[in-house]
This record gives sequence, structure tokens and C-alpha cells, in this order.
Amino acid sequence: MQYPAIIISFMEIEGMHGWDLKPPEARLLQEMLAGNVVRSNIAIRPQTIAGIDVSVSRFSRTGRAAVVVLSYPSLELIDIATAEDEINFPYIPGLLSFREAPLVIKAFQKLNCRPDMIMVDGQGIAHPRRLGIASHLGLFMDIISIGCAKSRLIGTHDSLPPEKGASKPLIDQDEIIGAVVRTKHAVNPLFISIGHKIDLNQSVSFVLSCCRGFRLPEPTRLAHMAACGTLKSNKLVS
Repeated sequence: MQYPAIIISFMEIEGMHGWDLKPPEARLLQEMLAGNVVRSNIAIRPQTIAGIDVSVSRFSRTGRAAVVVLSYPSLELIDIATAEDEINFPYIPGLLSFREAPLVIKAFQKLNCRPDMIMVDGQGIAHPRRLGIASHLGLFMDIISIGCAKSRLIGTHDSLPPEKGASKPLIDQDEIIGAVVRTKHAVNPLFISIGHKIDLNQSVSFVLSCCRGFRLPEPTRLAHMAACGTLKSNKLVS
């Protein structure tokens, strides 16, 4: 069988580390890997951006990861991949990547193209050990990544004006770890943070450029729909 190049690249890095760890081991690994996250721009001219989200059933351990690939800047949907499996790692704040990333990687292996950038429904460095799922996936897959979370994990910020585009720094222990950004007038903000190979200003800029009248930017909005089973492949651009 002939594998697409994207799958081969994943096979090559699969040995970076395993995912079947106990929580104390997972936290230690996060601390070890966090220093490898690149917090500056590396030739960012994406033609495609992927959104990532995971849905987990309330009634079982079954989870579904979705990756949707959009053209940029037109944001036309060009590829969708999902993976469904049992999730055994418990829900523990700060260890989301060990619960969801293995399923995300399975979905990525089904894509027909490798995106230039990923936008993840989750934290980047806005994380107690500076390695949320967006940073972990970016580092593991060696891809530009942005954390685009719907809620705050850590940090404090000043009050935010109601206008779309309003932004305030998210701060933890005197370090700016992200930005609180209003993506739609008078709706709850998103928590944007560096994932990997990008700085914070560019992270915020890309999120805002991907907003089309909804609170969520199109990559993660469509990924959420795909993870919930409400986005179908017949919407793909031919």
C-alpha cells in the first residue's frame, strides 16, 4: 500500500514519546518538553489552516477527533478527517493532550494533505507547565500551531471592552502567556496563546482573520461541527 507523505512523517516522529503515562509521568514530560516550544515566527505564509477539536460522549468513553483543512485566506473547506476510539486517560485539567492527542493524530493520518498550520480548540502555552494540547501537538508533529480555547485554564487579565477585536494580555506569574480576545461584539472572549513556531501577535491576527461572524474562528468552528457529526464531506470544495 502507498502511504501519503503526511502519514510517513508521522511514523518517523511517533517515537518521540509514548502517550500511555500515569499523570505524574505526564506532568514531568510536559515540563521536559516545554522548553522546546518555539515562540517566534517561522516563515508564516500559510495556504492551508486546519482546525482541530475532539468530542467525547457523556455516556461512554468514546471520543471523536476531527481535523478540517481550509484554504487560507479564502477559508474554503478542502479536507475533513475524523477518528473515533475509546479514550481511557481520565479528564484532568492540564493533561488534556494525553487524553485527546492520540486520537487527533489518528485523524491526521487520514488527511489527503498536510496543512501549513493548525488551530486547536485548547491551550497552547497558557498552561501551568507551558505545554497545553496546541503546543504539544505542534511540537510532536513539527507544525505551526495556535491555541484557541473557549475558557481560561490559568492566568489573570483586565476587563475587556465589548467591541470585536478588543484584546488584553493573559498573565501568569508576571509572564504574558496569551491574549484574551473578543472575536464577536459583546460575546464571551476566546483565550489565544502560542502553540508552536509562532508569536502571540501573529496568533491573535490569524484567529481574527479566520472569524466570519461567529465567536469561534472557522477552523475550530467547523472542526467542532465535524467532531459532533454535523459537518459532512459533501461541503468540500472540489
